[in-house]
Order: sequence, then structure tokens, then C-alpha cells
Amino acid sequence: MKRILKSILLLLLPALLLAACKSKTDLKDGYYTAQAAQFSHGWKEYVTIIVKGGSIVSVEYNAENPSGFIKSWDNAYMQNMLHSAGTYPNEYTRNYAGQLLDDQNADSIDALSGASTSHGSFQKLAEAVLEQARQGDSDIVVVDTSR
Repeated sequence: MKRILKSILLLLLPALLLAACKSKTDLKDGYYTAQAAQFSHGWKEYVTIIVKGGSIVSVEYNAENPSGFIKSWDNAYMQNMLHSAGTYPNEYTRNYAGQLLDDQNADSIDALSGASTSHGSFQKLAEAVLEQARQGDSDIVVVDTSR
């Protein structure tokens, strides 16, 4: 009986490994961007990923104002947010982007204290950009992050 179980396990192991790897390899190589549909507090968030060899190799998460200025470069905003929320855009954007890069999926992104609204937006944008990468559609996808 133990031999039969071992044999079944040995037969199933490669299939399980292949299934685990599939989530990474179903992404098509290219550059993909998801952008918020609306500005929130003067900023429009976006996530851009680069996929190579079926895996995410680069993630950028940030926001820009109507003139194109990047939120994580705004020192005055950083100081205000740091003192009121305990974090700031350059910290939480890198944190969320790093988690997506490490885990290769949007399901396991942990929220950073003080940036929970951005966490919700990031998850929606990350899910949308991953779907674009699965389809191989490099058009910018616009996402309603307000819901």
C-alpha cells in the first residue's frame, strides 16, 4: 500500500510543480500599465510592470498630478504625510511594488499602516495590469479605483 501511495505521489509531483509555475508563465512578455480612472486628492495612480520570460521583472507604482509631476518626488507632500500617517509615498509605493515583484501575484499584498487607501488602489491596479499581461494587451487599462 505504501508503494502505491509513493508511486501516485511521484506521478502527481511533476503535475503540481507545473501547476505552481503556470501562474508565472501565463504572463506574456512586454510592458503593461494600469492607471486609475480619476484623480484622487490631485493624484492619479498607476502601476507599470515589465514581464520577461513569463515573470514580472520590474514593477513601478506611483501617482502623478495633472502636470505629470510624480507623487513620490514631492518633498512637501512627503513631510505632511510622514507626520500625519507615519509613512510617505516613496516608502509605500516601493513596498507594494516590491511585494508584487516578489510574490508575482496581487492576492498576497499586505497593507502598510498609514497607506491603506493606496493599498486598495494598488491591489485593483495590480490585478488589472496582471490581466493585461495574461492577455498580452499592452494598451493602458483604466481602472475605477474609487470602489
